[in-house]
Amino acid sequence: MLNAMIFNIQKFSLHDGPGIRTTVFFKGCPLTCLWCHNPESQNTRQDMLYDREKCVMCGMCAKVCPQQAISVVGNSMVTDLTKCDFCGECVIYCIPGAREIAGRTYTVPEVLDQVLRDRAFYEESGGGVTLSGGEPLVHVDFAEELLRRLKEEGIHTAVDTSGAVPFESLQRVAKYTDLFLYDLKLVDEEKHREFTGGSNQEIVENLRKLTEIHDTIYLRIPIIEGVNAEESFIEETLSLVDGLRIEEVHLLSYHSIAQHKYKKLGRDYADERMQVPSPEMMHRLRTMVAEKGYKVKKEGPV
Repeated sequence: MLNAMIFNIQKFSLHDGPGIRTTVFFKGCPLTCLWCHNPESQNTRQDMLYDREKCVMCGMCAKVCPQQAISVVGNSMVTDLTKCDFCGECVIYCIPGAREIAGRTYTVPEVLDQVLRDRAFYEESGGGVTLSGGEPLVHVDFAEELLRRLKEEGIHTAVDTSGAVPFESLQRVAKYTDLFLYDLKLVDEEKHREFTGGSNQEIVENLRKLTEIHDTIYLRIPIIEGVNAEESFIEETLSLVDGLRIEEVHLLSYHSIAQHKYKKLGRDYADERMQVPSPEMMHRLRTMVAEKGYKVKKEGPV
């Protein structure tokens, strides 16, 4: 039976496509964007999130751990992930709620059971189900089957993709996908590698090919001061997509809302390199996009 690692099934989503939606967040992504607001999505395995600010150092997690994977290091309870099997005992016995496991294995029927419970909200609002991540097409077999089953149920479907996947994966899900939310972060290849950890050549080529086989594509562009909050970037982007069938362009203003997640994962956050773009800059960039004839939408955190 098909299964995939999923770290959240978020009900009542309002920013992942039209209407009220349920967004299914998959673990695993070929990119490691510095501003990623779901850092727990970047690898395909489970993660242990530990909130030092909530921890009262009672030591109960270490006492109940069957694998003896938790120990005191300084003023923190540190988990040795080479020993941890994510049994969840430490989470259950952590009274302050300082521990959380990100990710569990789902089957397609299990996800369907969750998302179809909100069918009435989809029908009333014109909403549906969105596959996101991470990169949902890392799990293309699972994604294709889930989308197929959703279309059989008459549910509107959307796929939020980085485009950093083989084009065959996009082809496979296209016939079951009503809307693609396609991320385009940087045009310059060198900067793309610097800030996302990967090339953009496949992403750009896949976007071109996807517009040839699919009619409804929204381009999503994160706008980040210190990375790409420049008029020249929008000019380059608009030149790149000129002539492609892009229905809408969404400009997503950067926000450091996920900084606490990096702390919980024991990872550094490159906040000194990134800032929130000014309202004036966002207005100028929106105007540039609108003047090219695109329907443009300004959204919140990327």
